[in-house]
Amino acid sequence: MGTSIKLLVSASALAALLGGCYVIPVEQDGQVVYQGPYLLPPSGTQAVPGKAGPITLSARLYPNNDLAVSTGVVSGSVTNMMTGKGRFALNYKGEAYAGEATRVSDDDRRGVASAFSPSGGYMSCEYQMNTPRQGAGTCVFSDGAQYKLHIGG
Repeated sequence: MGTSIKLLVSASALAALLGGCYVIPVEQDGQVVYQGPYLLPPSGTQAVPGKAGPITLSARLYPNNDLAVSTGVVSGSVTNMMTGKGRFALNYKGEAYAGEATRVSDDDRRGVASAFSPSGGYMSCEYQMNTPRQGAGTCVFSDGAQYKLHIGG
């Protein structure tokens, strides 16, 4: 009976130590892979077995008209939620712009992005993704500045 109690205590201690641990599979580049219903992606997204989770990419806007030249290159980020939607954020002339990107329904690669600033500035972009991590397009701001958009690296 003493051996059974020791075994039970040992098993309970091991379960308590490992109870909060779990394995999260990652790709070679460090991106989390959601592979089952028990590994949930960040709120607001749905897991797709065998697919990578949300990916945050750099977004660079290069001036494409005289009005845009004064700001130079504008940098931001796009988070591809891998669901046809994304989050878009950047700073333009000292103001934070935030918005979303959405795939066009008739094409898996084409999309539109829109962002808004607290003072009422806005921007609109059209883009095409070559891969889930790279794409290009054009953006126009409410002040008339036009940019070429490069997404990813």
